[in-house]
Amino acid sequence: MKLFFTKAFGALCIIALSYNLSLGQGCVAIRSGCGANIGGGSILQKNQWLAGTNLRYFHSFKHFRGKHEETYRVEEGSEVINDSFFLDFLISYGISDRWSANVTLPFVYHNRSSMYEHGGNPKTDDLTTPENEFWAGDRNTTSSKGLSDLRFGLSYWLFQPTSSSNISIGLGMKLPTGNYRYQDTFYNQGNNKDQEIFSGVDQSIQPGDGGVGVTFELQGFHPLTDNIILSGNFYYLSNPREYYTLETRGRSRDFSVPDQYAARLGLLAMLPVHGLFFYGGARLEGVPSSDLIGGDEGFRRPGYAYSLEPGISYNIRNSSFNLTVPIAIERNRVKSFSDKESGGHGDAAFADYLINFSYIIKIGKAGSNLKTLSFPIDDTNN
Repeated sequence: MKLFFTKAFGALCIIALSYNLSLGQGCVAIRSGCGANIGGGSILQKNQWLAGTNLRYFHSFKHFRGKHEETYRVEEGSEVINDSFFLDFLISYGISDRWSANVTLPFVYHNRSSMYEHGGNPKTDDLTTPENEFWAGDRNTTSSKGLSDLRFGLSYWLFQPTSSSNISIGLGMKLPTGNYRYQDTFYNQGNNKDQEIFSGVDQSIQPGDGGVGVTFELQGFHPLTDNIILSGNFYYLSNPREYYTLETRGRSRDFSVPDQYAARLGLLAMLPVHGLFFYGGARLEGVPSSDLIGGDEGFRRPGYAYSLEPGISYNIRNSSFNLTVPIAIERNRVKSFSDKESGGHGDAAFADYLINFSYIIKIGKAGSNLKTLSFPIDDTNN
């Protein structure tokens, strides 16, 4: 039993790790900065280290206004396409058997393809538009890359590491180390649609969000049978800064620095193959219309996505490999603060699924109670 929990919770922590790092849904800018308490799900003994990396990708292109998908955008070819890659390097240190500290250094690459930012979307379905009055721009791309927002935090397990069930509380900070004024070239600009402008890229592909954030996280696990564990996570990032001003496509605009949230619940099952585990669950991630602290002015695309999340993890010696593919089943671009004031309702593009792959390694020897502790690596796998 104890050996199973050592291995199974190891896989659980890897999946929790991908959860913390895999947020991102396209135009609703749920950045990788969600999850400052990276590695907080790992029960490390004093002086033990955990190091790892996580790579993830998503392709957003389906537009939603509320829960309604605007399928005509893809049909007419005016959809906005975001391809986003995230690469995070993380390290966690066991201050004691219940306290741990963690730091994550994230990097991003975004590529955004659109027509409306480069001259205008076509209006082929609008028969009242006079010929040649509306410019249908060429499809072009803008991109951004570099360091994103640095995260660090502390976590504490409420019960002894030998407990079969446990809950972790994490607090952390997010620093605005990522460039939130990234610029690239926009085409077909100006009154005659004949200019190129070097200006700020869309909020959804800015490497950073411009705010100093405070994070709160809960993680927990509870065995249901000898082979199945229930796990859950809750995360909230509070960004007190209200907005910043950026020139984009030749005009200044106030961009919001929004809060972000996520929740997750699932089951982890041991498979017949030694060291192999399957995870199945559901998760919610999103950007609210209003923040807990600070004002709500500035442009934002609030919304959320519900996803079903299958995953698989393989643990060998002091290393773990993990793959998860959350699949969206509900997407909702909710009304923003400015939408509610104006009576409008903006849209946003979402991805159908995310791909997350992570690798971590535990460094340092455990004490004499090694086999009774739950931590991310299966040291018993020879």
